[in-house]
Amino acid sequence: MSLSTHEADLFEGFRGRLEAIAYRLLGSASDAEDAVQDVFLRWHAADRELIETPEAWLTKVLTNICLNQLGSARARRETYVGQWLPEPVLAGDRMLGPADTVEQRESVSMAMLTLMERLSPNERVVYVLREAFGYAHREIAEILDVTESNCQQIYRRAKQHVTTGRARTEVDAVAARELVEKFLAAGLSGDTEPLIRLLTVDAVSIADGGGRIPARKVPVIGALSIARYLRGVFRPTEAKRAYVAGRPIFYAVVVNGGPAVLVEVDGRVFGIFCIDPTPDGVAAIHLQVNPDKLERITRQWAATGPHRPLAAEW
Repeated sequence: MSLSTHEADLFEGFRGRLEAIAYRLLGSASDAEDAVQDVFLRWHAADRELIETPEAWLTKVLTNICLNQLGSARARRETYVGQWLPEPVLAGDRMLGPADTVEQRESVSMAMLTLMERLSPNERVVYVLREAFGYAHREIAEILDVTESNCQQIYRRAKQHVTTGRARTEVDAVAARELVEKFLAAGLSGDTEPLIRLLTVDAVSIADGGGRIPARKVPVIGALSIARYLRGVFRPTEAKRAYVAGRPIFYAVVVNGGPAVLVEVDGRVFGIFCIDPTPDGVAAIHLQVNPDKLERITRQWAATGPHRPLAAEW
């Protein structure tokens, strides 16, 4: 059945919301776009006269597509080289979706997207739809074809699995830039003490190279260990310059709603350090250097320039 202009516009009106849901469920902007395009094809093929509530229908179709992808993703990640981290996106990206509440902003942070990898597919769906998009348990139960009480139980389990017991600190643009400046200055200082002062005692650092770029294959835990690790990462050498094919330039950015350092080499984004602030200090650093997961952010970065670097001498 061909789409009328009204039906096409109706879908486009929901596209942004669908992409934001899919990104939170899959942790990948490219996979989210593919999932939503699949929904569009099914919308095009459906007998739309029989669909009473388009938003509910589209959300259920999207959820089923994402559930299938989450199941296969678990199998793929068993053979993934090193640590797996979500695909980072810059502030303003439509994938981030609504950011009016603390829960909505938290649900798309790099720290929370990483924690959500602990959840079963159903737990992730319930958590995302409830926390980030305010769906009632009755609505989520209908999407998943479970009872409302079962949905509530799944939600409680999901909350338990992603609760760290530590409150994150929401920082404004000025505070975020100051934190990034301190972090970068400490990293480039060649000394561990400035880094140790920024980190919590039990901080964790996770790097994702995807087998394409050398990265630690296990998390680094503890302020001292991370400080030593980062001192080595930031130490400039001719061998590193040759490997990255240029001199890195460092910028302060906002990624997934949080402070981050963007590393640019010869016009491309080479890496992203996402910093997770808490009242006690930086509790986590997520380093994404897998080129496959930096293609989108590289395009966005190029389209929004020019940018003022924090440091260009390395």
